[in-house]
Amino acid sequence: MPSESSVAEHYAESDLLAAIRAGMVTLGKTEATVSVEDLAPVDEFHIGGKIATTELCDRLGITEETELLDIGCGIGGPARFIASTSGCQVTGIDLTPSYLDVAEQLTRWTGLSLQVRFEVGSALEMPFDDGSFDRATQLHVGMNIADKAALFAEVYRVLRPGGRFGIYDVMRFSEDEISYPVPWASNNSMDYASGVTTYRDALSEAGFEVAEERNRSEFAIEFFAGLKARTAGMGGPPPLGLHIHMGPGAPSKIANMVEAVTAGIMAPVEIICDKLS
Repeated sequence: MPSESSVAEHYAESDLLAAIRAGMVTLGKTEATVSVEDLAPVDEFHIGGKIATTELCDRLGITEETELLDIGCGIGGPARFIASTSGCQVTGIDLTPSYLDVAEQLTRWTGLSLQVRFEVGSALEMPFDDGSFDRATQLHVGMNIADKAALFAEVYRVLRPGGRFGIYDVMRFSEDEISYPVPWASNNSMDYASGVTTYRDALSEAGFEVAEERNRSEFAIEFFAGLKARTAGMGGPPPLGLHIHMGPGAPSKIANMVEAVTAGIMAPVEIICDKLS
């Protein structure tokens, strides 16, 4: 099993902020003028980007009064998007300190520091009191966590009674081998993508009741096709995009992920569940 430090190292990218700033300059944006919308192509580090975030959050009933926890928040894209569109308060937690340094900077640039805050920490032992949040989100995080039962028990602990939890993870539908690297793993030693049944069982064990479940494979394939067409039309990747997160290995990581989803071995799945008491 990979250590949490090895997972953090997999995602760490020392020049990430500089790369984002360079992309902003190409787009004619500055730290004073860049918006959440401008950053969306690089901010939303999961299949489907902002559209997937929007559709997940539409099912969570987020309002201005909501206190939301974003687990594995990365550089804070979904946290900023949700805060900016709903007016709610968002706390993001992530293992990777360099990601959170970037998250805090981008949050300052977009004027959301009073609504969005970040904590370095493990999703398996979160530094929050019991019942601290009304809602929780987890976007493309579970693939790096072997102990789903411990993860969901911890999420259950920090949610208030009546709280709702939205998951959007890549899950396995076949035991066939996939090619590495992929965006969440350099090799199979750090790939803990699991089947839907594993998620359901772990959520039930933690005390959650599953309200909705959606396989988003067709959505993912359409997203990949659109991404490929836009890249070809531009003659290369855009100034701001998911490739910035993944460095020089981006083409291989994306190609291997697309191959696994297209073959039906994996697919992004959305699960909405409730803490009833």
